Amino acid sequence: QVRLVESGGGLVQAGGSLRLSCVASGGTFSSYAMGWFRQAPGKEREFVTAISWSGGSRYYEDSVQGRFTISRDNAKNTVYLQMNSLKPEDTAVYYCAAKAIYHSGEYTTGRANEYDYWGQGTQVTVSS
Repeated sequence: QVRLVESGGGLVQAGGSLRLSCVASGGTFSSYAMGWFRQAPGKEREFVTAISWSGGSRYYEDSVQGRFTISRDNAKNTVYLQMNSLKPEDTAVYYCAAKAIYHSGEYTTGRANEYDYWGQGTQVTVSS
C-alpha cells in the first residue's frame, strides 16, 4: 500500500508561484509513474501533468503547458509541481497520484482511472 501526502498549497496572488510536493511511502517509488490532478469547486477532477518513473517523459495539460513543471526525486520519494504565472482559474484542490509500472518504458497517462493510489489533496487558491 502506497501512501501519498501532498504539501505546499496556499493562497497566492495572480502571477505568483507555488511549489507543491508529494511524498510517497510504503512502496518502491521508482516503480510508479506519477501524476498531478486538480478539482475546482463544482467541477470534475481534471488532469494537470504526469511524469514517468525515471522522469524521462513528461506530459502536460494544454492550459498549464509552459507555466507548470513536474519533476521527481526518486531518492527522496518525492514528486514536485512547480507552478508559475498562476491564474485565478488554477484555483483547486491539487492531488498527486501513483500508477504502478511493470516495465521499463517511459509511460505516462492523463487518465485518472489508471492511477492506483491518491493523496488527500492540497488547496491552491489564486486571488485576482
